Amino acid sequence: MSNSPRFVAFERRPARAAASNTGGRFEKYTKSDVHDGWDIFEDLPILKTEVRDERPRSVVNYVRSPDLPFDRSLNPYRGCEHGCIYCFARPTHAYLGLSPGLDFETQLIARPEAAQVLDRELRSKSYQVAPLAIGTNTDPYQPIERDRGIMRACLEVLRAFRHPVAIVTKGTLIERDIDILADMAAQGLVRVGISVTALDPVLCRKMEPRAPSPKRRIEIIRRLTGAGIPVRVMASPMVPALTDPELEAILEAGASAGAESASYIMLRLPLEVADLWRAWLAEHYPNRLNRVMGHIREMHGGEDYAANWGARMRGEGVYADLIAQRFQRARRKLGLEERVAPLRCDLFQPPLARGAQMALDL
Repeated sequence: MSNSPRFVAFERRPARAAASNTGGRFEKYTKSDVHDGWDIFEDLPILKTEVRDERPRSVVNYVRSPDLPFDRSLNPYRGCEHGCIYCFARPTHAYLGLSPGLDFETQLIARPEAAQVLDRELRSKSYQVAPLAIGTNTDPYQPIERDRGIMRACLEVLRAFRHPVAIVTKGTLIERDIDILADMAAQGLVRVGISVTALDPVLCRKMEPRAPSPKRRIEIIRRLTGAGIPVRVMASPMVPALTDPELEAILEAGASAGAESASYIMLRLPLEVADLWRAWLAEHYPNRLNRVMGHIREMHGGEDYAANWGARMRGEGVYADLIAQRFQRARRKLGLEERVAPLRCDLFQPPLARGAQMALDL
């Protein structure tokens, strides 16, 4: 049976970005809603967020990519309730037998023992310290973190080990952890990237339905930098002919709030994300669909996406070069750094394990 689109009625998915719940690329069969044959009218339920727990054997994921400035990451959660339609992490839900569409936004996986596992991994005699990236796949400060506190528990471990960490988020919950982050920042152990996709609140509400407003994200930058925590404003992803007109304004807002550096990434549409994105454009901005997709294909050799090292993050061609030139000009004008000093790794020291006895220096 083919894996055809499984669209969900608008009234059943309030504040959700994806319009369908089509199975992932590994699924042999599709699911569909059918009438049970009884002459009883029933309203189909509104999709609600559900959370299941996972107990991982390891949480430090090692990556080997010349496009990334880090070689390891950690994810407290799988799936993300922010529901950003463009999220390149959506295809990872297919590995769980779930849809990269609405399942990615509503069927979340929490890892409540992540901090304990992280503590164990950092104590390994073979572990070699290097900055750990958090938030590069799904947001560690999405709404369920308020109740679960998994990210905060991981931060407490990292602070105890004096381990460097780079965080990417658009969630306001990071402000809850300013006490830990400020302490680590004073030791050169942390930096934060705040993602600001656009400044238009109407556009953002459609594109990132459960994420904080652009104005609120700028305020996050202000509060973090006010506490001495270094922040990068991330104009990501830049969407051709939709959000890229605001590139300079985003960088200016970030700089005014205290950001010390800036970066950008062009929209990426790997695997199932391409179909989800086109359906979203057709629903919300049908008059821009051809223009947006035309620029995207121009930057990727005529395809919706090309995973070429060195080019997949920013594309190639005339349009990609124009965005790069605009970014560099605005960055220099605002005094924002593109590259920052590396986080300190020389302070790393596993703390005394609970119940362990201190050594005697004779």
